[in-house]
Amino acid sequence: MMDFWRETLGAPTKIVAPMVDASELPWRILSRRYGAQLCYTPMLHSSIFSKDPKYRNEALSSCDEDKPLIVQFCGNDPQVMLEAATLAQDHCVAIDINLGCPQAIAKRGHYGAFLQDEWPILHQMVSLLSSNLKVPVTCKVRRFENKQKTVEYAKMLEAAGCKMLTVHGRTREQRGPLTGLADWSYVKAVKDAVKIPVISNGNIQNMQDLIRCMEETGAQGVMIAEGNLYNPALFTGQNPPAWVPALEYLDLVDRYPCPLSYTRGHLFKLFHHILSIPCNNYLRIELGAANTMKQFREIVKKIQGLYEQYHNGVKLWEKTTHSGTSNLALPPWLCQPYVREDPEDHLKKISEKETGAQLRLAVGDKRLYEDAEGNLISRKKMKRLRRISRRPQKPDNLPERPLEKCLLCENPLGSKCSYKLCKKCCKDKCFLGNLDCEGHRILVRTRREMARAFAEKRGGNKKTK
Repeated sequence: MMDFWRETLGAPTKIVAPMVDASELPWRILSRRYGAQLCYTPMLHSSIFSKDPKYRNEALSSCDEDKPLIVQFCGNDPQVMLEAATLAQDHCVAIDINLGCPQAIAKRGHYGAFLQDEWPILHQMVSLLSSNLKVPVTCKVRRFENKQKTVEYAKMLEAAGCKMLTVHGRTREQRGPLTGLADWSYVKAVKDAVKIPVISNGNIQNMQDLIRCMEETGAQGVMIAEGNLYNPALFTGQNPPAWVPALEYLDLVDRYPCPLSYTRGHLFKLFHHILSIPCNNYLRIELGAANTMKQFREIVKKIQGLYEQYHNGVKLWEKTTHSGTSNLALPPWLCQPYVREDPEDHLKKISEKETGAQLRLAVGDKRLYEDAEGNLISRKKMKRLRRISRRPQKPDNLPERPLEKCLLCENPLGSKCSYKLCKKCCKDKCFLGNLDCEGHRILVRTRREMARAFAEKRGGNKKTK
């Protein structure tokens, strides 16, 4: 089993995670140039991949510089997963099954971390792929609350044919503002219990974290996700000015085109600390409205023009320490981690807001109201509830409307979508076919056409210049 790790993969220790709308080909190449030794495709929907040739061609976009590459799939049907993996196996060194996605879309589609309690299906899926593919099968999982159950879970996947296991040290409930810290002791427990290579995922914000993680867990390698998006040079131990990787990335996008939404998302993360400064709010607005590569490049150059003089020492940047302390702070133009708020602090703030709301209610603040169950609600919500209460009651015997699904995957479709697709599939279709979808507000019209439509709506037969 270690032969796959050493000979096929080259024993990588620095790995970039599969990230939806973020680990596309240009970003993977950029990450490899900054020290990444192994990359994954974004999570791909197995059902769409097996049916849609355009989706498949876009997903498998690669080049010689993009090796070794692992293709990751999500899904809950072993046979569909096998069909998709068979179509992809000639384009990668392994097929990875996503059993760790904790997002709401994974819950609705019943895949990712929301399959972790269905061991018979997972055993069948891993076993079926392992015995029918030319390339190894790997899995990416999240831990359970119980350490022993996490170990048994890993052993089950190993017995089914999994050749490498990535263990995220968080539960599926630890996401968003409740992310918190990953528990590396679960990774170590799994590493000590199985014979296949184990990759640790979670809590990596710099090279010191990577070294400490490998020492504490004994894992063969470390996978990073969010840390890579905010600092693609993390594996080199550097913190370059954000415009350097940004311009390199834009050059790669010119060579290997991808949806503009991916590019915009990467730039928002690279410049997160600059765009968080109140006086730079206009830059945030410009970046959000930009819809061409030329505009993206102009914004990056504008940011470079504002901060390069500080970076080169021509001007003095005075905010060098954290407020109220003597601790040194990295200047905002350097690539650096995004530090999330502690979950306890987040819950404390919510509690304080609720207490404040109750106090405002007690003194007669009319911005808040109580519903029939005594819960505090806003004025806007109260008006909506009153409007609903004035409508005639619907008959009780009306049949419940069934949940309609996307034509290409298992996700719910958009109720007003022109193509009867979910937002992700609709975005892909519009990008590949240069199409509009009014329901999802995905428009590729030019500015001139938009101006003409606006003028006609205002009344006129006025011609736009």
